[in-house]
Amino acid sequence: MKRQRTRGQRPTRTRIALAAAVAVAAAATVTVGVAQAGDDRRGKAGERQIAALFDQWNAALQSGDPAKVAERYAEDAVLLPTASPQIRTNRAEITDYFEHFLQKKPRGEKIRSVINVLDKDSALDAGVYRFHLTDLKTGVTKAVEARYTYEYEKRNGKWLIVNHHSSVLPAEG
Repeated sequence: MKRQRTRGQRPTRTRIALAAAVAVAAAATVTVGVAQAGDDRRGKAGERQIAALFDQWNAALQSGDPAKVAERYAEDAVLLPTASPQIRTNRAEITDYFEHFLQKKPRGEKIRSVINVLDKDSALDAGVYRFHLTDLKTGVTKAVEARYTYEYEKRNGKWLIVNHHSSVLPAEG
């Protein structure tokens, strides 16, 4: 016996297809929500990853090898250093700066850091750090506080410093 349909009813195949389309749309909505939540978690992991770049740079400083420190910078990086008026704009100039700076046996520590992960391949880390520097003549170590900004880019899968500014923290007043 043939089923008679009333006005407004859809055939069974159409109802199944419509139900399947609704299910796919709902699944896609859930998938997008999960992906966005994952992005939020990766953002936090990204901040930790960016924070760790300072520790790697500081470890390179403590190696005493200026070339090892300079490897943390991109070939076209810009360095506005704490202890020199000269702007360094290439790897050779950056290496030269660290040849002199490393004689002071610097050891850095962050006091305050604000990290902005801009996208998957770029981030900023700005704040205040303290360096413990040894006087070459007396051997006495003193602490110097400075403001800093690191701009990082991921190039060929490796995070590099593309811009680094550091300046002695001005006296309050």
